[in-house]
Amino acid sequence: MNDFNTAYGSREMDTSVNVGLRSFMLGVYNKMALGLLLTAALAFIVGSSPALTQTLLTPPLVYLVMFGPIGILLMSSFVMKNPSPLAANAVYWSVVALIGVGMGAIVYTYARIDGGMIMVAKAFLTTSAAFGALSLWGYTTKRDLSGWGVFLFMGVIGLIIASVINMFVQSSMFSFIISVGGVLIFAGLTAYDTQRLKEMYFQIGGNVRAMSVATTYGALSLYLNFINMFQFILALMSSRD
Repeated sequence: MNDFNTAYGSREMDTSVNVGLRSFMLGVYNKMALGLLLTAALAFIVGSSPALTQTLLTPPLVYLVMFGPIGILLMSSFVMKNPSPLAANAVYWSVVALIGVGMGAIVYTYARIDGGMIMVAKAFLTTSAAFGALSLWGYTTKRDLSGWGVFLFMGVIGLIIASVINMFVQSSMFSFIISVGGVLIFAGLTAYDTQRLKEMYFQIGGNVRAMSVATTYGALSLYLNFINMFQFILALMSSRD
């Protein structure tokens, strides 16, 4: 811990004037923002067309939309040990596109509820504000967040198991607990991943190829945190109303 504070403290002194670090993080956020923009566009296109929504929610396409992003992430983690920038981008945009199509079902559902789209907008703005604050804290804090990784990963596994169980139990209280836990876990991951990316920049040491890949995978991590936090916040707002 002392070693981290010493090393991190020396880096922190250079952060305000480190143009390279700022450029790297800006690249991550820009790519993440483009991913969210594509997601919103696809969600609107799909959600605005009942025929298209019904087609995509019919087997086997529905399974591709539901499990495709997880399958791509798992396959890429096993197959691509040292991915190229092109391969990393292929993974990123494939995941973003499939999630965007899947989010179309949310738009389709809430568009048919009085005040539903206003609720979606409120959830998005709430998520944006929370994400921005948490990412900023993760970037600026001198506290070592590396110890959070294992607990947050276990929390994600717990969320998945709890969600599967609730598919059979159908408990509104259990759903509420899962949503609260989901917001907290992905809030923590937002701060953790931001600090991890900052540390990764120093570890890469100016390797252009590695920097490009890190920018893409960094954007993917933050994008997934944002999307998951948004869905859990939306679920909480829906249960409240």
